[in-house]
Amino acid sequence: MPRTERFGIGLKVDILFLDLLELLRKATYTPTQQKIAILEDCLNKTDSLRFFIQIMWETRLMTNTQFASLGNEIENIGKMIGGWRKGLLTKLPP
Repeated sequence: MPRTERFGIGLKVDILFLDLLELLRKATYTPTQQKIAILEDCLNKTDSLRFFIQIMWETRLMTNTQFASLGNEIENIGKMIGGWRKGLLTKLPP
């Protein structure tokens, strides 16, 4: 990746990954009521990450195979976080 893109959109993607990891660590150790809000933030970060990865692919900053494998992994992460959140919502009383 060229230097200008590496310190532009590449840095944005790196920051999103790190923020997502930090939020997931935080969600592990918080009470259930607060955990749901943190997991919603995680889902928002995952959506943003998916968006910026797609922009990188559309501007030819990554190959098709890189995009496919990374997109698949981000999709799996989103499904796991969504399942975690859904499981917590079913446990809470209405």
